[in-house]
Amino acid sequence: MGTTTPARSRSTCELRASSPCLQPSPPRYSLGQRCRSLYHALWFRLSERMRWSRTPYREVPVGHLADLAPWQTARIESLRVRYGLCFESHYGHHTSLANYAYLDLLDQAWAAADRPVPTGGLVTDVGCANFWYARTLHRFLRPAKLTGVDVEGFRLYPTGYSRYDAAAGYIEDLPQTSFVVADYCGMDEQVDVITAWFPFVTPAPVLAWRLPLTVFSPERLFARITRNLAAQGTLFMVNQGTDEANIAAAYCRQAGLRSQGQWVHPQPLRPRPHPPVASWWTA
Repeated sequence: MGTTTPARSRSTCELRASSPCLQPSPPRYSLGQRCRSLYHALWFRLSERMRWSRTPYREVPVGHLADLAPWQTARIESLRVRYGLCFESHYGHHTSLANYAYLDLLDQAWAAADRPVPTGGLVTDVGCANFWYARTLHRFLRPAKLTGVDVEGFRLYPTGYSRYDAAAGYIEDLPQTSFVVADYCGMDEQVDVITAWFPFVTPAPVLAWRLPLTVFSPERLFARITRNLAAQGTLFMVNQGTDEANIAAAYCRQAGLRSQGQWVHPQPLRPRPHPPVASWWTA
């Protein structure tokens, strides 16, 4: 993930049911998008065919987070105390700060919603990339089993390690935690909690992540989420800004999911171009 610009500030948090929106329309791709998709498809197929893997990749711990604003330092310290986590003892600066940002969102969102955190169950995270935030989910949800799923597992990084190697390093000391390379739309496993951080609900981010548009199928994705949620299970989703959240909400409703509330982050720990929007859904 690259550098982002500061998110616009909000004086109060929003906690409300998602507003009604129209049914999503099928995407129409430009010639440029189709050409980019074909190019990404070539490399995607090549990496999945080669399945390059070495050994688990481990980041060099930064030890101390520097160059933070006073409010960021104070918030991180409160998270350390509350959850007993020190990410900088495991990861570099970027990954440590990103994990604190996810933990901050989880902590504030569930507190604002005044909802009991569903701990001790089966948890699946959809679209986890290399699952760099597995430790955050593990500590917050305290699952009996945690599974991260991503359609692309063998992208090669400049370090010579693959995404699979990175995921292996991030989860190696977490009990009952696994990383699965698969199209989630084809998975059939009922769980208590499904988390989805910034799922693809528009084509542009798919291409930005250098993936082919053939993997973009939000209707199938949310239909599968609905099918895989256990009775009284929860989908916890985070989107980029309210516009994207509204599009995602339309797909959720189309799949038969029911909104349980929405919350907009007033001041993300890591600045983003759009404020993260968290929402809760049940089947």
